[in-house]
Formats: sequence, structure tokens, C-alpha cells
Amino acid sequence: MNMKKTLNTCIGICIAASSLYAERYEEALFDNWAQTLEKKETLYYEKTDCQEMEIFSNQEFGKVLTLDSILQTTTRDEFVYHEMMTHIPIFSHGNVKKVLIIGGGDGGTLRETLKHKDIEQVIMVEIDRSVVELSRKHLPELSSGAFEDPRTNLIIGDGFTFVRDTDEKFDVIICDSPDPIGPAACLFTREFFVNCKKALQPDGIFIAQNGVPFVQPDEVINTYNRKKGLFAINTYYVAPVPTYIGGFMTFAFATDNQNAIDVCNCLINERVEESGINFKYYTPKIHNASFCLPQYVINLLDQ
Repeated sequence: MNMKKTLNTCIGICIAASSLYAERYEEALFDNWAQTLEKKETLYYEKTDCQEMEIFSNQEFGKVLTLDSILQTTTRDEFVYHEMMTHIPIFSHGNVKKVLIIGGGDGGTLRETLKHKDIEQVIMVEIDRSVVELSRKHLPELSSGAFEDPRTNLIIGDGFTFVRDTDEKFDVIICDSPDPIGPAACLFTREFFVNCKKALQPDGIFIAQNGVPFVQPDEVINTYNRKKGLFAINTYYVAPVPTYIGGFMTFAFATDNQNAIDVCNCLINERVEESGINFKYYTPKIHNASFCLPQYVINLLDQ
């Protein structure tokens, strides 16, 4: 009996030691605070012309995509981010036909956008072809065939240049970019926002991921100030994404369409029912509640 107990104890110690020394990913977003994930298996690694890309599996979060050692998405919690990135502006608008997605190479935002049957065309501009190709190969559940949808027009190119030069007009522009570091920095400039405004229909809506304000306050403040005076409505909504550490994630919401921000819950309910879409996070009540900002975010905007 004692030998069996001793053996079990030794096995437990060995398992714990194995877990302790397993290969781990440590996010490089902050200097003095980081989350780590155990790498069950490295599925892909490449240093592309634009960035360093890695895909690995984790027992808790499934498959994980990182760019330049910063976590981009996981198959376990991506639905929160992608549903809130797309359905908030589309249901707020109420009559979206044409959408521009900048970034979003994993295909999750494209997938959710195309769930709206009345949308006729989605132009997606992604700077790094490798992100699209490798996501389609290793993370096919994120795009779920969206790249093959005939309404999709994928352009490999610079999103900043595209909105600067395009003569096309969009009902919704979604900027699904990484944080303002490296190649994505230009997507957080006033010039970029001016060009996005030019590419929108008069009642169009602009959306952009804007980081976690508890630990990235400057990102929220800078984007808010750089959009000042461009749109009648310049605000944010929030959602909690587990692997975007630090609390609520903010999404920049800008438009000249007053009806898009004042839309009543009963009308959102009606639009959701007509869409026939099944959600994992988004609900009509969450739609309106997500615009109720925590006081610390309001304080940032007051600066």
C-alpha cells in the first residue's frame, strides 16, 4: 500500500515537473506584465517579410495565432471579438450592402460579416498574404469557408494606401488590425481616419479594435483625439475577451449617422430575428449595454 502511494506521488511530481518545464509562449506586449501559455504543439512558425508569425496549440485555448510574439486570436475565445467587431456596426446601421475590412487575415471578421445575407460585397485588404494562407491551412475554423464566398474580394496590399486611393464607398469599414506597433501604426493616424471618412457613405460606420484601456490607455486616448471633429459620433463600446488581458477590450465607433447610436433595443431585436444568425456571445441586450462605458474609460476620454 505504501509503495503504491509512493509511486503515485512520484508520478504526480514527474507530471508537475514536465508541465513546469514544457515549452511556453510569453506574450511580449508589456514590459512588466505578461501572460504565458503552454505550447502543446507548434503547428507553424515563419518570419515573413512583414512580421513574425507563429501558430501553436494550447490545452485550454485550442489553437493560438501570434504575430511578433503578441497574441492575436485563439480558437477558444475568438467568437467574442469577431462577433462584437462585426455585428454591432452592421445591426446599428440596419441596411449594410458593402463592407471594407482592413486586416483580419485570420478570416474571423470576414466569416461573421458574411453571415448577413443582405450584404452584397466585402472587400478585405490584408497586408500579409502569409497570414491568410496559413490561417486557412492551420485555422480553417476561423474563416469557415468565408474566403471562398463569391461576395469576398480579397486584396493583398496596404490598407492605409487602399483607403487613401479608393473612389469606392462603403456602408461599414472595419479596421481589424494589430496594435499600433510596426506595420499597423499607420492605421491609427488622423490621416488614416480622414481617408476612412472619405470612403464611407454619408450614413456609414467606422469600427476599429482599440486595445485594452486598463493597460493601454494611450491607445484609446490617441485614437479618440485623432478622430475628434471628423465624425458627429466618436465613441467606444466594450467586450471582455479572455486572452486580451487587462479587462475590457475597446472598439472605436465613429459615424455621422445619429440613428446608428440611438437605435432602440426593440429595433435591434427585430433586425437580429430577421437575420436568422446564431451567436455565441452577441445578443440584442449586449448590443446596447456594450456602449455603457466603465468610468475609468470615460475618464480617459475626458482627458
